[in-house]
Amino acid sequence: MPEDAEIAAALMALARQREAKASFCPSEAARALAADWRPLMEDVRRVAADLPLRATQKGRPVDPRTARGPIRLAYAGRD
Repeated sequence: MPEDAEIAAALMALARQREAKASFCPSEAARALAADWRPLMEDVRRVAADLPLRATQKGRPVDPRTARGPIRLAYAGRD
């Protein structure tokens, strides 16, 4: 199981790779960390909540720890 620092690094790498305004699915980070990625999703969302990332669902801001269903993440500083 990846450590929080590994998860954070994967999330921030994905955020940096995106153009301004572009978002990504948290599962992209989980998939980069493990072949069996689904069990990582709760940890990925938890770690994302403490990073400079904006979480949205259907275009509206959400808390990645408590949102149910698919969310998107993007650098918080990007508009």
